[in-house]
Amino acid sequence: MVNRDLLALKLTELLSRIDRVRSRVPDTAEDLRGDRDALDIVAFNLMLSVQSCSDIASHVIADEGWAAATTLAEGFARLREHGVIGETTSESLGQAVGLRNIVAHGYAAIDVELRHRAATVGLADLEAFAREVSVWAESSSQPA
Repeated sequence: MVNRDLLALKLTELLSRIDRVRSRVPDTAEDLRGDRDALDIVAFNLMLSVQSCSDIASHVIADEGWAAATTLAEGFARLREHGVIGETTSESLGQAVGLRNIVAHGYAAIDVELRHRAATVGLADLEAFAREVSVWAESSSQPA
């Protein structure tokens, strides 16, 4: 049974990270390229947003007693298999793991266009994840 208080805390953290990205991302990739502080803040908070989603997935999987995921992307697939999130959200978050890994592990310089796209268009995927997990938690017959 999922610890709903912990889940709510993790979802709140995720939404806070999304808000932080939204508040710092400029209108264009070129403007983002020109503001190193915004670039770092956006990349860091995107990474932590995806990590929060992964933490939520791991928490739900463990608490529900489902087969453990062996990769971050597999965690999102597991949630999809059990009806927690939809296919589109699962695929989008699975792809977002790549950006998270690039930032977390300091691989080659991240394409500013990619960061800007993730910080604008991609936020909808993170918000969809939060919404779908919340709906699942509310609709499940678990006690509060």
